[in-house]
Amino acid sequence: MSFQVNGYNPTSKDFIVRGEDTLSTPQTMAPSLSLLLICLLALYTPVTSKKECGRPSLGDGMDLEGLQRVYSPGDVVVLSCKQGYSPTSGSRTIICTASGQWTKSRLKCSTKSCSFPEALDHGDMEFVDIVYQSTINYTCHEGYTLQGASTIECLHDGQWSDPPPTCTPVTCGLPPIPKYGKIVYDSNERGSCSTNGDWTEPPECKLVTCSAPTDINNGYMNIHDKREYGFKETVRYGCNIDYVLDGPVEIECLQTGDWSIKPACRVPCKVDIKRGRILYNGRTFWIKDFEPNKISHGEVLSVYCMNKEKKCGYAVSTQCIDGNLKIPECFEEPSDKFNDDSLPSEIAQC
Repeated sequence: MSFQVNGYNPTSKDFIVRGEDTLSTPQTMAPSLSLLLICLLALYTPVTSKKECGRPSLGDGMDLEGLQRVYSPGDVVVLSCKQGYSPTSGSRTIICTASGQWTKSRLKCSTKSCSFPEALDHGDMEFVDIVYQSTINYTCHEGYTLQGASTIECLHDGQWSDPPPTCTPVTCGLPPIPKYGKIVYDSNERGSCSTNGDWTEPPECKLVTCSAPTDINNGYMNIHDKREYGFKETVRYGCNIDYVLDGPVEIECLQTGDWSIKPACRVPCKVDIKRGRILYNGRTFWIKDFEPNKISHGEVLSVYCMNKEKKCGYAVSTQCIDGNLKIPECFEEPSDKFNDDSLPSEIAQC
């Protein structure tokens, strides 16, 4: 005997089961209906339960588009670096797995650096670092006026917000002219009639010469003839490759018969570590791949230190000063059997 269910409403308790020859009541058909409902529910029950992923945790300087609260298994997210940061290594893609966990990404975002600032003639500058959002404050010595921005900032593209300022000598306007008087401007020596009727001693005019200029270590001059030079004559200096000129490019024969202050050629520095990763000019290097192993006087690089309390890494800057590059005390050189993933440069940054 075959039958069908007519007038069935899932929310209603009343229904009629009609057979071909007999009419059954709900009470007589309850077991069959229960079996039918169980089969229908089985069709909509998933075979396996898949967990969803929450928001992925992002490392220092990382970003992603379209951040959601929940992701389904199989969803793919592409990581990127924020403005002011540069990608250094690793895959940018992570995937939500069926277990509700994200696959790991080795992408690292390092803070961008700006060029090292040149010294300010007749002034001073104060700064701690030259990475993104760092600032330099400029001041001039007494008798000089600052022309340009007193503070510049390292921008997200590795450029300074303004060109470095200059310090120009203070100048005075015209002095007040006394009544019935006049002002004479010159630099000549003058004699005068004293109260006793005598003239002051006349000035002595003599030929001013400077001795032949001398060489500088690790540098050269633009002249080759060793002779005496006259008043106001000049000589220019330069440095050999890898050395940096510290001081004026040009010296002058002064009225006293002496030369103005000579420059010096500053020595480059070697990075005195055997293992680990460094940050230089916005890029990271394993020290074994940093060739040639040297940076110029005045340049800055960073090594990575570990914050053991927070279990995160952070970069610490150090500057080359005339052949001396001091490695920060917080840096711990790993053993010769170190694991890359555990180094301060490879873990999450503080």
